[in-house]
Amino acid sequence: MLRLRLLTWDVKDTLLQLRHPVGENYSAAARVHEVHVQPEALNKSFHQAYKAQSKHFPNYGLNQGLSSKQWWTDVVKQTFILAGVHEDRLLTTIAESLYQEFCSAQNWELLPGARETLRQCHQLGIRMAVISNFDKRLEKILSHCNLRHHFEFVLTSEEAGFAKPDQRIFQKALHISGVAPHQAAHVGDNYVRDYRAARGVGMHSFLLRRAGPANNWELEVPKQHVLPSLTHLLSVIEKG
Repeated sequence: MLRLRLLTWDVKDTLLQLRHPVGENYSAAARVHEVHVQPEALNKSFHQAYKAQSKHFPNYGLNQGLSSKQWWTDVVKQTFILAGVHEDRLLTTIAESLYQEFCSAQNWELLPGARETLRQCHQLGIRMAVISNFDKRLEKILSHCNLRHHFEFVLTSEEAGFAKPDQRIFQKALHISGVAPHQAAHVGDNYVRDYRAARGVGMHSFLLRRAGPANNWELEVPKQHVLPSLTHLLSVIEKG
C-alpha cells in the first residue's frame, strides 16, 4: 500500500464537470435580456475566445494587470461579439450575471464516484487538498457543491500566481502541507498538467481516463496509474 500523507486533486473534469455545455448557459443568460443566440454558435465562439484569451493573457492575465473577473468578462464579451452581438453595456450585464451564476451548484455535477471516493480517502486518514487551474470562485463552487470540507486547503492558479504544469504550484502545495513529495499523490484528468507535472516534483500521480478515443499518453502511462473511474483510486493506492 502507498504510504500517502497527502492526496491533491484537480477539480474540473476530475471531481466536477459542467452540467450543460457553456453555449447553453450563455444562450440562457442572453435570453433574459431578449437576446437570442443559438447555443451551438456560442459554444463555438466561446472556445475561440477562451483560446485566444488564454494565449495572450495566461493565468487570468495576473502578470499583465488583469483581475480574473475582468479576464472572464472579456471572454464573455468576445464570445458574444464573435456570435454577432455587439452592445457593450448589455454584454457587461450578461458577463456579470454569468460570472456569479457559475458559482452556483446548479451549473455543476459530480463525476461518478467522486463523493464516495473522497469519503473513503478520509476514512483512510489521508489528508487532502486541491491544486487547480481556476480562479478564486473555486472555494465557493466547492462549498456550494458540498465538497469544500474534504480539503485542508484549496490552491488555485490565481492564488499561487502560476498555473499547472508549472511545477511551482505543486511545490507550493507541498510547502503548505509540510509533506515530502514521495508521501504525496495527485489525481487529475490531464496528462501534461496533472500526471506529468506532479511526477516532475517527485509526487505520485494518477490519471483519470475520460471517455472517448484512446489518447497518445496511454502509451506512456503505466496501466496501474490510469483510473478508468474515480472508484478505482482506492484499490490502486492499496496495491501500491
